[in-house]
Amino acid sequence: MTVESYAEWFAPLRKTVTVRRRTATEAFEVFTTGMARWWPLDRYSISLERARTCAIEARVGGEIYEVSEDGERLVWGRVLVFEPPARLVVTWHPGREPQTAQEVEVRFSDTPEGALVELEHRGWAALGDEARKTRPSYSEGWDCVLGTSFRDAAEAGK
Repeated sequence: MTVESYAEWFAPLRKTVTVRRRTATEAFEVFTTGMARWWPLDRYSISLERARTCAIEARVGGEIYEVSEDGERLVWGRVLVFEPPARLVVTWHPGREPQTAQEVEVRFSDTPEGALVELEHRGWAALGDEARKTRPSYSEGWDCVLGTSFRDAAEAGK
C-alpha cells in the first residue's frame, strides 16, 4: 500500500447538486423531514427488500433510521448538528456498530439557479482498512442518492 492510496481511502467524499427553482429552506425540508419520500431504500438500506420507510429525527441527538416490514428499527446514525435551513451533520454507520461511524455534513445555500446542496462524507479512518472497499461504493451511492433521488424529488416539490 502506498501513502497516496492510503490517504485517498481516508479523504472526504464531496458531492454537490443544485436543486433548480427551490430555496435552501425548501431543499433542507425535503432532505430532512421528507427523507422517506426520496431515499432509495430498495438499493440503499440495511434490510433492502424488507425496508418499508426511513426517517431523520429532526433534532440534535435524533436518530436516522429505517424500519423493516416486521417493524424492526435499524439505526443508521445520529444527528450531531441541526441548523435549519443551512446545515445538518450526522454520524453514519448503517449496518455497522456506532464506533465505526463516519460523519456526513450537508450544507444548503441559495443561488440564482436554486438551492446548492453540498455533501461531505468524512471520517473514513473509523473503518480502518475497510475504507478501501467501502469508500468507492459510497462515492457511487451518493451520486445516485443525492444527485438523482433527492434532486428529482426536491425539484418536483415532493
